[in-house]
Amino acid sequence: MAEIDVEPVERIEEDVVPTGIDAPEYVLYGGKGGVGKTTMAAATALASARDGTRTLVVSTDPAHSLSDTFEYDIPSEATRIREEIPLYAAEIDPDAALEEQAGMLGGENPLGGMLGDEDDGPMASLLGGAMPGADEAAAMQKLLEFLDDERFERVVVDTAPTGHTLRLLELPELMDTMVGRMMSLRQRFQGMMDGVKGMFGGGVDDPEEGMDDLDAFKERIQDLRRTLRDPSKTDFRVVMIPEEMSVFESKRLLAQLDEFGIPVGTVIVNRVMENLADVTDSVDSSQFATPNLEECEFCQQRWEVQQGALR
Repeated sequence: MAEIDVEPVERIEEDVVPTGIDAPEYVLYGGKGGVGKTTMAAATALASARDGTRTLVVSTDPAHSLSDTFEYDIPSEATRIREEIPLYAAEIDPDAALEEQAGMLGGENPLGGMLGDEDDGPMASLLGGAMPGADEAAAMQKLLEFLDDERFERVVVDTAPTGHTLRLLELPELMDTMVGRMMSLRQRFQGMMDGVKGMFGGGVDDPEEGMDDLDAFKERIQDLRRTLRDPSKTDFRVVMIPEEMSVFESKRLLAQLDEFGIPVGTVIVNRVMENLADVTDSVDSSQFATPNLEECEFCQQRWEVQQGALR
């Protein structure tokens, strides 16, 4: 299990706080649900866009919290949400993405389509039904489109809670293997499929039909894998709160990211009970409720629980 090393910052000096954002082309926020990933992603995207960088913030979380954060009904397509700065946003709807991308692998039945069968053909009825994880694969395809979009200089991704994120990150390996096997299967059994279709009165398809799309998709998956593993292009930031369950899930996420070869640049511990005035002078601390760690017994207990979780 990966370890989480927490380095306390006694005080933030204003003269060392960067005015802009120092981040690679792709920034991903991940962690347990409810720890502040969306807030972090939104703040990062805002800071990036205020620097004049054309920035897209995209959410893969079905909860659609990004719309609530920006108080803007964010659609599934990249849309400019601030006129004064180059800030764009999109919320991926897995179901809508699946419907949109269904044609790429043969409609509702990707396997049947890749074997050269029509949606209503005899093999479609035998191989019917959506593949497990098809909605997440469609979401990945949509995310690939956004990452490849040359309109944006930086893409900030607000990922779904840990379990969904891990399944999404497993997809490049899974899809690469699956597409390769299905391409091989079609090539090996094309003659048999044509014979079966002929028995049912179906026409014989071009053996190469659809193969170019599969080759292109496989190459994009390989590109994504390389990008996620390149720290000069991607920064995966794990967000957590000082509670045992969040620490546990964050360790699990860090361990999985390490297995995938995805470097983690930052671990953010959110909601730590601190007196804001003791940390920074860059904001008006009177505008925020701060814990009284000297007189508030509850605050003292919470502080001890938080510190215990981080040890």
